[in-house]
Amino acid sequence: MMRTTRLHKNTRAVSLATALLCALATGQVFAQAAATTTPAAPAAQAPAAQAPAAAAAKPGSGFLPPASASAKVIDSIHVVVNDEVITKNEVAGRVTQVSQNLKARNAQLPDQATLERQVVESMIVERAQLQLAKEMGVRVDDRTLDATIGRIAEGQKMSVQELRNQMEKEGLPFAQFREDIRNEILMQRLREHEVDSKIQVSEAEIDTYMTAAKVAAADRVELELSQILVRVPENASPEQINARRARAEEVARQLRTGADFAKSAATYSDAPDALKGGEIGWRDPDRLPPVFAGELRKLQPGQITPIIKTNVGFHILKMTNKRSLAENNEKAVVQQTRARHILIKPTPTMTAAEVKRKLLELKEKMANNAATFEELARLHSQDGSASKGGDLGFLEPGDTVPEFETAMNELKPGELSDPIESPFGFHLIQVVERKSQDVTQQKERNVARQVIRERKMQEAMENWLREVRDRAYVEFREEQ
Repeated sequence: MMRTTRLHKNTRAVSLATALLCALATGQVFAQAAATTTPAAPAAQAPAAQAPAAAAAKPGSGFLPPASASAKVIDSIHVVVNDEVITKNEVAGRVTQVSQNLKARNAQLPDQATLERQVVESMIVERAQLQLAKEMGVRVDDRTLDATIGRIAEGQKMSVQELRNQMEKEGLPFAQFREDIRNEILMQRLREHEVDSKIQVSEAEIDTYMTAAKVAAADRVELELSQILVRVPENASPEQINARRARAEEVARQLRTGADFAKSAATYSDAPDALKGGEIGWRDPDRLPPVFAGELRKLQPGQITPIIKTNVGFHILKMTNKRSLAENNEKAVVQQTRARHILIKPTPTMTAAEVKRKLLELKEKMANNAATFEELARLHSQDGSASKGGDLGFLEPGDTVPEFETAMNELKPGELSDPIESPFGFHLIQVVERKSQDVTQQKERNVARQVIRERKMQEAMENWLREVRDRAYVEFREEQ
């Protein structure tokens, strides 16, 4: 039905692709790598599974340009990820991109070895995700890709051709840009399937959250945060854990004696934001894991937390700033419109012009009292609401696609529209009634649900990415 099958604006994909457009070469494209490891040296790691026989022969995929089968490229293999390779040239290219972008933003760079380690780890996590997406049959067709790139161009106030020209002017072949966007959408779909779709929030959890939120309402603040993460591999031995703890303690000691937090994050942190000096940005403490929120509430701006141990590793957080959030006591009142519609879609045997004529004939029948809207909707509508006489129930702003909503809002109760085109086809719309509804409590519960969901998702995403990374067979090749 329209409510559930409406054309979502795909804001998630659009915002993701726009970020790629603005910062394709930065650590932002590594944001999915919520947990990374730090190889002690480019020596072979103990594999999680037997190394595939074709590891050195199969070309790469994803963000990485395809590897040639020539001996020259095989000789430049930097790391093997399952049955694919990442070459030294690929790593060098990504490091150059990241360096140039960070310099353009006047950000402080870590030393070359640290920067390369961060870049390689992000590429490993990307490659492992893309391989898993392929195994699971996740696909992004050209139509979806073209639509996303079209929205990127629109968001930048460009045509697609102008966007293409700009990309190539900046040294990024448009074909590579398309593949980068395709891979980002692939990874997003994979994460939605593997993580997002499995997050459940109960009504009891919402009740508990809202009760606690009311008690704490007077003290609501936002915190500007940065972090350093010393990651602990999954199934780490006691020796590995102790070594990681020692590293975190050394970083904490340096910070206490005046070391710059941003430089320390860029040098030591295994988090994806390391290349941004560990900057997380402004966060509501209620949306953070409780173990973080508890320590942060003890801090004043400029202070750092003690080392915090989680199942991901050892964290050190810095509160850069704090600001108060005034409680909003205004009621949320929205106009709700009860509407019904008849949807007919053009087909190879029925043109758009013929569909419009058909809908005008149905409108004339209703005007002449030859049939009711409900009767004609049941007979002719191709929407899921047909069995209910086309009734969509009460709709709020944003519940339908813009074309439908704009036409609906122009109608008076009882009035019929002319045929309206949307991405679904052509509609005949009738407004049944309108009312103003206080949705304050509903909105508060929706906010609570989203906060709880984000909190669960953050932890679940970190765990899942760590599992993806740790399940991958990764072999670092010696210098050749």
